Amino acid sequence: MLKLLLDEHISPDLADGLRRRSRSMVIHWMGEWEGGEFLGKEDSACLLEAAKQGLTLVTYDRRTIPPLLKTWAEEERRHGGVIFVDEKTISPPAIGDLVRALIQLSKETGKRDWA
Repeated sequence: MLKLLLDEHISPDLADGLRRRSRSMVIHWMGEWEGGEFLGKEDSACLLEAAKQGLTLVTYDRRTIPPLLKTWAEEERRHGGVIFVDEKTISPPAIGDLVRALIQLSKETGKRDWA
């Protein structure tokens, strides 16, 4: 099952929308997750803890996350997966569109191993 961790730069309204539309999905927003302990922390710390909990990160961050994932791949380090959202395809304020896209993604690929 796909379990999501929404980046801190994604609106918490997305978490609320996902929870309303799919009661079976596990959704965490960074500001609530672990009592907000990971807000402002380095990407590597967030991804490491997310991996321990089997969470897949949802982010618009295509600047800092890809180089980190490249480094981790070279070091053969595992993570819980990352879903990149392109702001030109689904803009951050288009919460309903992103809710529908993530619900559809979960239906189509939710049983896959995202690590």
